[in-house]
Amino acid sequence: MSSGTDLDEHLALLRRRWTLLVGCVVIGAAASLALHWLIPSAYTATTQVLVMPVGVPEQLNQVTNRQREALNLDTEAQVAQSAVVAARAARVLGGQEPEPVEVTVPPNSAVLLISVTTADPESAAAQSRAYADAYLDHRRAGALGALTAQQQAVLAKLKQVNAATDAVVRQLAKLTTGSPEHTIARQRQSVLNRQAASLSLKYDALRTIAVTPGTILSRATRPDAPSSPSLPLLLGTGLMAGLLAGSAAAYARDRLDTRLRAAADVERLTGLPLLGDLSGPNAADRLADLAGEVVSACQGRRLLVRRLPPGLRSARSAEPLHVGLPLVVLDGSGASDLASAEAALLVVGLHKTTSKDVAAAVHRLARHDVPVVGLVTAAEAVPAFVSLLAPYPQPTLGRLASPGEFDLLNGPPPETTAFHAYQQPHRPGAPT
Repeated sequence: MSSGTDLDEHLALLRRRWTLLVGCVVIGAAASLALHWLIPSAYTATTQVLVMPVGVPEQLNQVTNRQREALNLDTEAQVAQSAVVAARAARVLGGQEPEPVEVTVPPNSAVLLISVTTADPESAAAQSRAYADAYLDHRRAGALGALTAQQQAVLAKLKQVNAATDAVVRQLAKLTTGSPEHTIARQRQSVLNRQAASLSLKYDALRTIAVTPGTILSRATRPDAPSSPSLPLLLGTGLMAGLLAGSAAAYARDRLDTRLRAAADVERLTGLPLLGDLSGPNAADRLADLAGEVVSACQGRRLLVRRLPPGLRSARSAEPLHVGLPLVVLDGSGASDLASAEAALLVVGLHKTTSKDVAAAVHRLARHDVPVVGLVTAAEAVPAFVSLLAPYPQPTLGRLASPGEFDLLNGPPPETTAFHAYQQPHRPGAPT
């Protein structure tokens, strides 16, 4: 089976169950609108922070074609979301506990986007600004602490070198000029002087470093519109969920439902040929074709007509249908009808019969070796073949008329066997 055929079958199934599918989609859309109305609005404010090198050694990335910034902004984003920064932000807000912050990094940039979402737009903007200030303060404090530690280490080493230099100077005063000890002391003094000069330069450089943790490019302002709930997102989700649920429900309903609701369901659910459909508004125009189909399908002379359900009422009378084949129509009311029948025609009332009912009727007829030539569908009417002598030279198949028991009208012509008519008993309350 080709993929095109499979797709056609799936589409045909959805067309059959379109009401269920559309109902689920509508319910999904309605649920989305209800959620959009019930979920409280939330506002998101964002502050843009440009992160710059602080001037002291820190963790850096290798600059490549894909990584153009030396700063490790992934680490900085985690720092901005840490509890230490949150505590600083709380102090900036005057002790108010801030909402969780979300920090993102645009590709190939040194910018942090610090966003806070709250139910109040003013609070969202204030907390976003507080997080940005707290992050920069934390970064500045960390850089100053590292710088101070380096200065103290260099200063301590410089003091140690100066003390050693003083000791060498005092030693030189006690040594004889030109002696080996004096020469060694002079060389040591020269080395210590160079070390002291290098440490002094390094200490002065550390004292002149400007700590620049970063700068705020754009401070958060009061958002004009809520960031959530998003109507397009909820509506799209609801429609897709409704579509999936409707498709699943349509497949389940189509697999479990055996009721014949349309003429197209007959061959699909029963496997029997559909000879005619009298459920539409133009059923009278199809009577001639129906008579031809019935006569062509019936291989014998005696045709048994069974109605499903048995209480299905019949249609109004129609014009005579003329054919050139002899045929006897039996309605099963006679004791010998089933035994003498050579073929059977099932007339199915749509919306009133299931495929299981049809299968049971076929099984009962098969036990008596009566083949079913096909089915005819009707909404509220069943065709009844009537013997009617028409002023035409050829024999007559009769017409679709009021149902009931067999009643031979005027007798058949000598060369053919007549069709008989159903005469349905009058129902109480029905118009006469």
